[in-house]
Amino acid sequence: MYYKKMVGKKCYLSPINPENYEVYTKWVNDMEVAVGMLFSTSLLTPMAEKQILERLARQEYNFAIIDLEKDEVIGNVGFPMIDHLNGVGEMGIFIGNKDYWGKGYGVEAIRLLLDFGFNILNLHNIFLKVYSYNKPAINCYKKAGFKEAGRIRGAKKIAGERYDEIYMDILAEEYESIYIKELVEKKNMAHK
Repeated sequence: MYYKKMVGKKCYLSPINPENYEVYTKWVNDMEVAVGMLFSTSLLTPMAEKQILERLARQEYNFAIIDLEKDEVIGNVGFPMIDHLNGVGEMGIFIGNKDYWGKGYGVEAIRLLLDFGFNILNLHNIFLKVYSYNKPAINCYKKAGFKEAGRIRGAKKIAGERYDEIYMDILAEEYESIYIKELVEKKNMAHK
């Protein structure tokens, strides 16, 4: 069962359902999916993945990404770390279903999360980390409005090569609301 917290044109964000652990286990053990993620060195069993999903579901600001048309989970997105005092949040995204890669679902899910982060949580800065070899992810983040903020050179060694860990961020004033602003305007018009 999924619940429409933030709704776009292609997908929506829902609280994470830990019962999806079997499909997530397939995704996280697929090296093509995992190579861009921090967990690429881990062997995750169904029970370990269920515990991870249960932990993510307990944390307030992690969401499942659900295909709007098919009503099926395709990945997740959220804030693994938020500094409420300073208004800074770290964002992470994972599209496990490879059928959805390169089709705009990641960009839309990120924009929905940014809308939530900037307009509901009142964050000032949202940042992420990505490895320099993950060109599709970098392009996705740029389309969503992120800019490179810095890098740690040679931070990742994979297949005998060294790659940079890139930090990208976006500020509240750089983001144009797509969902929350529309909701507020509808409420405003209803009361006139």
